[in-house]
Amino acid sequence: MKKAIIPTTLVIAAVSILAAGTFVLKAAADDHSRRFQFQPDTLVLSRSVYLGDASTVTLGQTLPPGCVPGTITIPLIAGGTTTVTIPNANSSGCNTAVADGTYPAVFNNDGADGSFGVTSPIFLDNITTDGFRIGTLPIPSDQIVTSFSSKSELALNLSLDGKSITFMGYRGGPGFVTAPNQLDVSNSNTPGVVDPSNPVSSQYFRSVAEVDANGQLTITEGNAYSGNNGRAAIKGNSVYYLAGNDNNGGLNKSQLTKTQIGVNLVTSTGVELLVPGQTPPPQPPDITKIGDFEITQVGYTTADKAGKDNNFRGLTIFNNTLYVTKGSGGNGINTVYQVGNAGTLPTGTVAELAALPITILPGFSSALASGVDQAGNPAPVAFPFGIWFANANTLYVCDEGDGTLVTPAVNGNVADAATLATAGVQKWSLVGTTWQLDYILQNGLNIGVPYSVPNYPASLNPATDGCRNITGRVHDDGTVEIYAVTSTVSASGDQGADPNKLVKVIDLLQSKTLPKEDFFLGRFFTLRTALAGEVFRGITFAPRDQNDHDDR
Repeated sequence: MKKAIIPTTLVIAAVSILAAGTFVLKAAADDHSRRFQFQPDTLVLSRSVYLGDASTVTLGQTLPPGCVPGTITIPLIAGGTTTVTIPNANSSGCNTAVADGTYPAVFNNDGADGSFGVTSPIFLDNITTDGFRIGTLPIPSDQIVTSFSSKSELALNLSLDGKSITFMGYRGGPGFVTAPNQLDVSNSNTPGVVDPSNPVSSQYFRSVAEVDANGQLTITEGNAYSGNNGRAAIKGNSVYYLAGNDNNGGLNKSQLTKTQIGVNLVTSTGVELLVPGQTPPPQPPDITKIGDFEITQVGYTTADKAGKDNNFRGLTIFNNTLYVTKGSGGNGINTVYQVGNAGTLPTGTVAELAALPITILPGFSSALASGVDQAGNPAPVAFPFGIWFANANTLYVCDEGDGTLVTPAVNGNVADAATLATAGVQKWSLVGTTWQLDYILQNGLNIGVPYSVPNYPASLNPATDGCRNITGRVHDDGTVEIYAVTSTVSASGDQGADPNKLVKVIDLLQSKTLPKEDFFLGRFFTLRTALAGEVFRGITFAPRDQNDHDDR
């Protein structure tokens, strides 16, 4: 694991170029220092900007870049070989671009290339709790980038000691550049887990970036999540806990357990532990996966494809216990999970970490993501993303909706009935040993109602479909202040590229029923709306200075 420390100085006027035009980010400067500093009791919002132009993708070019269709021969652990085919003229293999790099039509290539994405720079906006931007920390894009439009990336988490925030991104392996406008990086292999059946041939580390209150950036490289993306990282007890998914290759269910690359993929997904600054990056069998969830644990008789039940994305720590969510993909169970034992953060050897339990929180859904329960009956599917504990008995869950666009719109609304019923901020209460859904905060989100964005095609106007990442705090008067980044639904080639919003809502901690309509209570307000060519991703409270020993 390579560790890079980059002191990031304050940029008074950092200029970012959007497809729609140019805008200026102004950061506040201290008279006594030219270094960036996050202000106390404020928020940090992660976002990215698409920097590509028509030349970024050429109409008709091969996607993924360098993809070669054909039959791949892979050794079996027990001896002999097996084969995997990388198909041609297929979205799961090699294909050709249907659009050039012009935003937003560039993301129509997602239909031709299931791995499609374009790397883009990362910005951390320091904002007040009312949404006013105080300053912006541009993250050097020659050090780490994100993938536009991977909606599950760039979650922000405040460390347990409150002194830093973490997120995940991409750094090029040997021979691969770290920069904006690189294609299909989010489905690349990691340098330590190279799957020859992956149609994406590039190699990028899934890296953790840690930023302190003064803007100092530290990057630690890792080899987990080959073929897919690392979604979130949080620092606790001097280690990083990660959530993500892997495997973009063609190994079938049997081949995953009978080939070494398959075993490597199965053991480097889901929840991982990464040691800050460890070098070189650990490779199999020393990638430290924490636990393993299988649907057979909760009464299903047929196991899923190995590893795919651990397609996690939301991540938090509360009361020294690690929690994750799953809310996407056709395998597994979309729900909220506890990782390891209550009150004890996972530690130990590779074998000890692998043996830890991952269990569904009692009361949360155990229906398959395919929409059936253990008896084979139809069952509603949840789409949980970010989670935040207000206290030991109150949990807020962002449900992002199912992303289904209803067309033509019904009374001006493009969300489907399932999303309208369950998406938004869900409030859950622990009653005895079981979690119960109290109500769903939706008022003011305007779920399914399209909104316009300047310099963005009206035909692609997005609508809020729910929410993704979330944070909050409880006040002494019993009110709860919640901040969330919205999800979207639209006719875009990739809804992850839609300009979305940062919203705020106030709830009452002790309420078990939806608050009565009030201008402030229980009603979402939009704090910021992304520009064309811009997306919001993560939200958390700002880290405090290392010299500040006071409790938050």
